[in-house]
This record gives sequence, structure tokens and C-alpha cells, in this order.
Amino acid sequence: MQNQLKALSLSYKNAPIAIREMVSLNETACKHLLDKIKTYTNVLEALVLSTCNRTEVYYTSDKDLSLEIIKLIAIEKGFLAIKKVEPYFQRILEPEQAVQHLFRVALGLESQVVGDFQILNQVKNAYQWSADAGMAGPFLHRLLHTVFFTNKRVTNETAFRDGAASVSYATVELVEEITQFIKSPRVLMIGVGEMGTNVCLNFQKSKIKDVVVANRTYHKAAELAQKANARVVSWENITAEMQAADVIISSVPGDCFFISKQQVAELPASPHKYFIDLSMPRSVDDKLATLPGVEVYNIDTIKNRATEALEQRLAAIPQVNAIIAEAILEFDNWAREMVISPAIQQFKSLLEQIRQQEVNRALKSIDPANHQVIEAITKNILNKIVKLPVLELKAACQRGESENLLAGLTALFNLEKQEV
Repeated sequence: MQNQLKALSLSYKNAPIAIREMVSLNETACKHLLDKIKTYTNVLEALVLSTCNRTEVYYTSDKDLSLEIIKLIAIEKGFLAIKKVEPYFQRILEPEQAVQHLFRVALGLESQVVGDFQILNQVKNAYQWSADAGMAGPFLHRLLHTVFFTNKRVTNETAFRDGAASVSYATVELVEEITQFIKSPRVLMIGVGEMGTNVCLNFQKSKIKDVVVANRTYHKAAELAQKANARVVSWENITAEMQAADVIISSVPGDCFFISKQQVAELPASPHKYFIDLSMPRSVDDKLATLPGVEVYNIDTIKNRATEALEQRLAAIPQVNAIIAEAILEFDNWAREMVISPAIQQFKSLLEQIRQQEVNRALKSIDPANHQVIEAITKNILNKIVKLPVLELKAACQRGESENLLAGLTALFNLEKQEV
């Protein structure tokens, strides 16, 4: 089982958002692309990963099938401008580099927010779709489980997963922290620009489920609420929603919308009410903090939390790289041994066949009471005969020198020739 993994990658690093949108695949499209690869190519194992920041295909083949796969993506997405998107795809044709790229992507080293943990769940989904389509064989199964185990090591042994390193994640983390003693806290999200949208979507991964969205343009709020499993309210009801909410997050610029001290003071008294201002200019009056039970957090507070977390993650990257290197070495050793495994099994089977023939011939003239003894003795002899060449072959694999030994073993015992 030679490592013939290759990767085709288009990401935010080398493609503008308009191009990423052209090739972006939802769950159904990812599954359809897997089926197309299975039907129209000779690829036996493949993984399709598509997020807002990247679209990638990992596949096993001795040939570069990049153009064929790009054409299949175009067919799935229904466009003809292949020449427009092709230059943005990175072809990773060296198996070792393809393996390393998958590790780096899955663990968040290639994410816009370093250490993003969401990507691992997306890789797990892609792996499940591959398995369901019959496109995950022994190689991908082993590789993906090695990736998942490596992620656990990174989480347990480094600070790479500590804290929220983006403003949107840090906002959700802050809300969880300040509402930890409130039963079923209610969050009002005002504004659905880029920042508000990201925060709202990140609440999907939070234990906080009661999120309400408000925006001057109702249909935009409704679209976001549907994506984020939140509720939408009309802009006219925003004062009543502020009264009902425990946390009010505003991402609307202060020159368009402003929450004043007087406005909040007129609301019925509440034991706790938290305002988080993500806008610039600010849209929440700092003086709100002088009201009983009211606390105010601004964008600088959030950014400081995110910056500290990001610095921790960046400092942990050398440790992460070392853990990845160990995992890849272990995986490579396994892959090399899988190349010689069929020959070893043939060798063992041949010797076992000879043993059984000779034992069966001998048992005809031996007391039945001694049959089990003969079986045990001959099996022990066989195991000792097999042990040394197997150990030598495995050691040669680790050195990358198994070809000559394997060829000799194949010739000596007339085994079926194995590809190395």
C-alpha cells in the first residue's frame, strides 16, 4: 500500500472570495463530487473538504488528476470557466507534502484564525462522507484517525487550543463567562454585518441557545437567524427585546444607532444586564456602567482577549509542529510496512501450508495422545523461522531499503510479486 496521496487546494491564501464562492461546495455537492470522482476516475480513496475559506480534494493516485477533478467541480457547480479558477488551485503532488498539508489544515495551522477548532469538525464530516461513499480505504482510515489522535495530543499537551483567538469567538467566550450563573441566558444581537454575523454563527457552537437577531433590514436578520438557529425580531421591537435580554451585543456603527444611558435607565430594573459594543464608532454609551446591575464591554476589551489567546497559540506552534512530525513519522512507518505486509502474509501462509502437510503425514504413525504436542512444537518452530526475516524486512522498511529484501524473499519462495 504505497503512499500515493495527492492534494488539490484552493484557499483564502491564494484565491479571492469571488473565486472561492465559485468552487465552494455544500454537503450535498461534496457528496456528489465524491461520486463523480469514483465514477469517472481510477481513484480508490478520496476526501472532499469545502469551507468558507477553502475547497480541497485529497486523493490517492499515481497520476496528477488535478485538471480532471477541477472539471468535475465545474460540472457540479454548473460553470464552464475552468480556465478562470484553475490557476488558483495549488497542486500538492508529493505524498509526504500532501499528508503534512492535511495535518496542518485539520489542526488549524492553515486557518485564518490560527488554531481554529471548527475546521477539525469539518474534516470529520468530510471523512464521514468519504466513508459513506466507499471512498475511504485502509490508507485514509489510518491517516484520518492519526490526525484525530494528534489533535487530542495538541489539545492536551499544548496551549494551542486555549482561549478564543478571533474577536467573534472571544465575544461568545465572554458571554459564556459573564452569564455562567444565569439559567438560560438570553442574548440580543443587534446588527448583521460581518462582525455580527460571525458572532451569531459562533453561538451555534456555544451552550447558549436563546439568541435573538435584530436588524434594520428585516430579511437580512431573518436569513442569519435561519442559518444560526436563532430567532428574528423586527427593529421596531428592539426596546422591548433589550428589556428581555440578559446580554445585548451591538455591531451597528454609533453614527447610525446609539444606546444611551437615559434609554436604558427607563427600562424596568434588572439584577443584571450586560452590553457588549463591537461597533466603531461606538454605539453603546459608556455611562451605562454607572447604572445598577449594568456592565459595559467594548471592542478593545474583546480584542485584548483575542490577542492574548492568539499570542499563546503562536507561541505553541513549535510544539504543535513537533507533535505533527512524530505523528507523520509513525504514519509513514505504518505505510511502509503495509507495502510488505502482503508478502509477509504469503510467506507465513506458505510455511504454514508446508507445516500442515508434514504434520498430517507424521500424525498417521504417531499416538493420538501426542498430536497436540506435535502441533505446538511445529508451530513454535515455524514462528521462530518466520520471526527473523520479518523483523529484518520491517527494519529495512524503516530505512527505506526493503525493495531488495522483498525481491529476494519473493524469488526464493515463489511468492506473488508485490509493488513497492
